[in-house]
Amino acid sequence: MKKIFYLACCFMLFSSCKDDNATIGVNPSDHSGGDVATSVIAGTEIGLQTDKACYAPGESVTFTADGQVPAGAKIRYRQLGEVVAEQDYTGNSWSWTLPEKDFTGYMVEIYSSSNDTETIYGTIAVDASSDWKRFPRYGFVADFGQKSDETIREEMDYLNRCHINGVQFQDWHNKHHWPLGSTLDGQILDMYKDIANRDVYTETIRKYIDVQHAYGMQSIFYNLCFGALSDAREDGVSDAWGLYKDYAAKTRDFHDLPDGWKSDIYLVDPGNLAWQKYLVERNTEVYSQFDFDGYQIDQLGDRGTVFNVYGKEVDLPGGYASFIKAMKTAHPDKRLVMNAVSRYGSKNIAQTGAVDFLYNEVWGKDADRTEAKFSHLKQIIDENAEYSNNQLNTVFAAYMNYRLADNKGEFNTPGVLLTDAVMFALGGSHLELGPHMLCKEYFPNNNLSMSEELKSEIIHYYDFLTAYQNVLRDGGTLHTSVDITSADGKFAVSQWPPQKETLCTIGRSLQDKDIIHLLNFSQADSDEWRDDDGTMPEPALVQNPQFSFRPTRAVKGIWMASPDFAGGALCPIGFKVNGDYLDFTLPSLKYWDMLIIEYK
Repeated sequence: MKKIFYLACCFMLFSSCKDDNATIGVNPSDHSGGDVATSVIAGTEIGLQTDKACYAPGESVTFTADGQVPAGAKIRYRQLGEVVAEQDYTGNSWSWTLPEKDFTGYMVEIYSSSNDTETIYGTIAVDASSDWKRFPRYGFVADFGQKSDETIREEMDYLNRCHINGVQFQDWHNKHHWPLGSTLDGQILDMYKDIANRDVYTETIRKYIDVQHAYGMQSIFYNLCFGALSDAREDGVSDAWGLYKDYAAKTRDFHDLPDGWKSDIYLVDPGNLAWQKYLVERNTEVYSQFDFDGYQIDQLGDRGTVFNVYGKEVDLPGGYASFIKAMKTAHPDKRLVMNAVSRYGSKNIAQTGAVDFLYNEVWGKDADRTEAKFSHLKQIIDENAEYSNNQLNTVFAAYMNYRLADNKGEFNTPGVLLTDAVMFALGGSHLELGPHMLCKEYFPNNNLSMSEELKSEIIHYYDFLTAYQNVLRDGGTLHTSVDITSADGKFAVSQWPPQKETLCTIGRSLQDKDIIHLLNFSQADSDEWRDDDGTMPEPALVQNPQFSFRPTRAVKGIWMASPDFAGGALCPIGFKVNGDYLDFTLPSLKYWDMLIIEYK
């Protein structure tokens, strides 16, 4: 795979001063404040790669670099503001043994120093976590035709570079009610048809799983919790288990699919114990044939009032919870994730205590959905935190440039990056990456392609999500009361929620620090995340914007990092005391800058 990276930039060093109303003295080691003393310097463009997407604490990480690094360069390993190790750069392949600390993100930087300037040549994140569910970064695969080992490796190489630690297998099965379908002499078929009558090769599924496991990823198979095809009765699924639109059980609830597909999907009561037993047996067959790590459970959102065969109204959210618990009881060592389509059943799902994280498929204005705006994303994050007692993180299944994807074309890079910036700043992550980027709920749809620019920028964003996971999505409290203003008039600053023509702020309070996110909506044409028609403009890059911030406690120092600047490398920011406020200058701001305010 072609390794894609960036033109790197420099750190900023500082000088000290004694006047209380002047610059507070700092250098990068004691980090107390200071004035920007250098300008950005472009380094040699290099690509970096790790041998896995995530690691156990204490495990060895193998790095490779692609590109020329000047003599005398060094490698630095950071955990936020702490340099945990450093070594000389001596070649394009090396190893580093991780500390024993669990659930920790690191940023690895190749740099050199000269005349009070640090030039960053490359950065890459490392996740040391014993379990993916703390910081899920979810991807997908959805095409299981005949594929070469090289093709599969190239597809998963990119997901590995983006630190994707779990992969959902969409539309891999023969039948929803019987994933493996018929067998030949007790053996699974080498090839069968999926719901859209596409060829599925079991060898391809196994290859994907093997490569993903080598990268440390979880392999999770997809299926509805209540789906049956037209031939389900022949395979042992009773009509008495079905969901009906009327209390007389004359009209079966079903999901209509295009002509030429195998079948429409006829719905079953997910809380029916006989159905649960049946599907547990079918899933046992799946686990016996494929080394899947778990089950991605799907639903279809609010179905209105539905009944069982006896005319009793069915509590679908309650049925989802019952179904999840039955799946976990049957296979306690396997992972479970369940989709809350437009938040339907999300509380019941969260409170089972059996899912690894919370997964929300969110929509725009279609079919009266109420999740179109950026502000709705925070509502979902807040609800999920409440439902799970702050124990589970959120993954958004959110399809970008949805109307644009009705035809062939490219994703609109600004729309994708701004949405990712907001999701990541809120503490969520985005199911979007696979062999192609998602644009529709039908995962095999690849009408839109990623430009080389977008591929490169997405790497920066996922490095950022991974390296700074401990301040982005590891506890703390989101808040909207950020007292920060523009000191030079380059931005009109507003507090959450995002407003067009403003720089939106939102914060997260942690024990000894505050995190402030600066999200640039100055050129945005909408306050809706999906960028349906791909019209979101690229924001102007603003150099050296000045801000004034009123802290709540005595400040020890300020750091800044951005996926749009120096590959996400952490920069100490100098500040001056101005009454109750601190004045400071950032190197630049495009889509998203993050400030870390450390308190004494």
